[in-house]
Amino acid sequence: MNADPMTRAAAASILLVEDDDGDVKAVRRAFAKEKIANQIFRAVDGIEALEMLRGENGKVRIPPPYILLVDLNMPRMGGIELIKMLRADETLRSAVVFVLSTSKREEDKKAAYDLNVAGYIIKERAGQDFLRVISLVDCYWRIVELP
Repeated sequence: MNADPMTRAAAASILLVEDDDGDVKAVRRAFAKEKIANQIFRAVDGIEALEMLRGENGKVRIPPPYILLVDLNMPRMGGIELIKMLRADETLRSAVVFVLSTSKREEDKKAAYDLNVAGYIIKERAGQDFLRVISLVDCYWRIVELP
């Protein structure tokens, strides 16, 4: 018998992959305002995110299921490369990924959706409506069945 949706949603690990401290604070504030109590882990780039998801290089492994909020433009390893690595990894490929980016470039959107992201959200548009973005993510994992 499956756990109820509220229990499954509360158990989801959220990994915010973002190098900008201001954006991180905005996400945390929005989660707090929406009373979403899931623990938010933070990685500053794709390399650190993979280390956290795999439990490598002294990082404690984040428990599945995973929901990732990924910026595209980061040092060392950007968002598209990270998502490619996730999709190529047997144990991580089912991670739910939302892109949060300032990029409006069609090439970036296409590249993200070609890697089966759940959504592509432009930070500028999220701006004052950032609460709606977090609410969308909250609704998403309360409705869908995560593996």
